Amino acid sequence: MHRIGVFICWCGSNIAATVDVEKVAEVIKNEKGVVFSANYQYMCSENGQQLIKKAIKEHNLTGIVIGSCSPRMHEQTFRRAAESAGLNPYMVEVANIREHCSWIHKDKVEATEKAIILVRTAIAKVMLNAPLTEGESPVTKRALVIGGGIAGIQAALDIASAGFEVDIVEKNATIGGRMAQIDKTFPTLDCAACILTPKMVECAQNDKIDILTYSEIDYVQGFVGNFTVTIKRKARYVDEKKCTGCKVCMDACPSKKGLNEFNMNMNNRPAIYIPFAQAIPNVAVIDPAQCIKLKTGKCGLCQMKCGAGAINYEMKDEYIDRKYGAIVVATGFKPIDLKDFNEYAYADSKDVITSLELERLMNAAGPTNGTLLRPSDKTHPHDITFIQCVGSRDVSGCGKPYCSKICCMYTAKHAMLIREKYPDTKVHVFYIDVRTPGKNYDEFYRRAVEQYDVDYIKGMVGKIYPQPNGKLLVQGSNLIDNEQVLIESDLVVLATAIEPEPSVRKVATLLATSIDTNNFLTEAHPKLRPVESPTAGVFLAGVVQGPRDIPETVAMASACAAKVIGLLVKDSLKTNPCIAQSNENMCNGCSQCANVCAYGAISYIDKEFRLGGGRTEVRRVAYVNPAVCQGCGACTVTCPSGAMDLKGFSTKQIMSEVEAICKK
Repeated sequence: MHRIGVFICWCGSNIAATVDVEKVAEVIKNEKGVVFSANYQYMCSENGQQLIKKAIKEHNLTGIVIGSCSPRMHEQTFRRAAESAGLNPYMVEVANIREHCSWIHKDKVEATEKAIILVRTAIAKVMLNAPLTEGESPVTKRALVIGGGIAGIQAALDIASAGFEVDIVEKNATIGGRMAQIDKTFPTLDCAACILTPKMVECAQNDKIDILTYSEIDYVQGFVGNFTVTIKRKARYVDEKKCTGCKVCMDACPSKKGLNEFNMNMNNRPAIYIPFAQAIPNVAVIDPAQCIKLKTGKCGLCQMKCGAGAINYEMKDEYIDRKYGAIVVATGFKPIDLKDFNEYAYADSKDVITSLELERLMNAAGPTNGTLLRPSDKTHPHDITFIQCVGSRDVSGCGKPYCSKICCMYTAKHAMLIREKYPDTKVHVFYIDVRTPGKNYDEFYRRAVEQYDVDYIKGMVGKIYPQPNGKLLVQGSNLIDNEQVLIESDLVVLATAIEPEPSVRKVATLLATSIDTNNFLTEAHPKLRPVESPTAGVFLAGVVQGPRDIPETVAMASACAAKVIGLLVKDSLKTNPCIAQSNENMCNGCSQCANVCAYGAISYIDKEFRLGGGRTEVRRVAYVNPAVCQGCGACTVTCPSGAMDLKGFSTKQIMSEVEAICKK
């Protein structure tokens, strides 16, 4: 006999303002199987939980339904309360009457009626629920960090400092990421390399950290605490254990026409190269698209000159499998492609550059050794125009609808550095709004205006015209003075929008994590779980989740590390009892369920079945490994014979909810 208790939460005024909670409780108490119905202002509060516990004991409840906010918020709270009162926690159902009713309806009558229906469906389901028991699975005490930028480095160092082993997988030939390309950081104007390089070296020297550069994630299976990851290590044609970083091979290489990616393709490099002076590991890599030996079979000068015998043209890609308990995604960002922004003449003039290209021009290790020169004729520019929000806050479809967050600050930084080093240079900045959300950020921007006399113009640029004399004519608007502006410039710098690294889509697919329309990975909850992904055991750091500056990125990385450490210190984790199960009498062994299982939880066994007349037959049937299954339900909807079902979410339970919705 079912004895159901129903508890309707006001959620302050979140629900009660739009839903008549007292009416819901009054109507629901007449439902079949309901022996107790109540409403309370804050059901998740200590008093609310005591109300639930008291009702379970006094009314001998066999199941409870909570009409409240999303189960993602408080389902565990209510389950723990029920368990402490002696009720199996999986006999608890949550009807989401906040997000599904009060937050989307304005009409109270309509919202109340819908709330009654949702609570009724939860009652129908809980009447078919069965007590479930959680299992346990061991935790692999090793972490994977995908991405070797400042976010990945910080996360790895923090995890390693707690005594756990960490692998950093970086697709480039060195760790360091975008921060390694930056000259100075705002608002302190610290040398980026001076604060990044020590952390890179610390990573390399930490015996708990294994750095896998020139590598990519190829395949992921498993679940929180027990991920199995296949890592593709691309052939660099140089033995990392033998190479001493002497650079003799680079001097010997006759093919020196390759574009230097680290310097934003503004100068050339040899086919065998070390990305930059402080690279970790300090090991050369060969570009197979440029190497004469690998393309034609001839040359081989670098191998002949290498005294360490580190160069091996026969090297092949290799795949390694490793197990991890937790994964941190820190794949970073890139500037957007400007191919759709013809109005800025980026493709027509070498003197229209991006802010990241300017960083390299101003860096002592850059293509001009730190001297600011026009790319077209290598002369000193005397008039420079910056254009903000190129591709950011763009609803036209060419760019990105979001603010890239860092552009206002790094433009102020560039303007100040140029005016300080070259006082004879005029600097203009076209902006929509100046956004300075950070400690000492607004003061930093004001220094650019007041101390360095940077000309900030509120308005947008419509067109840039390359002139016959080599100058650039910038046509824009001054919204404050309500006039059109024409500025003849030697150099134009575009503050381009940033977007996630394109590889993040593959990573998101492999990890089964959520991704938004702008390719940023989405967090489990924007306020309460900001560094966790919806996929248990996967954590997010830096720009992979949204535009971030360096301090925010480092803070997120350390937050991820804290979450990872909290997971890895456990010897085992409770497993979800809501797992798939196969009805062997109905299973026809077609393998469709195994083909869609992302966790590799389904295998097949040969089982003997008794037939009439003493006869038997052996059939191939599906077997679900309860320690591996994560209850995603993919197999249940795929099974053509209906043999596969999900505990806690069976077809019968779901259909009972549908019938409850249709009930008059």
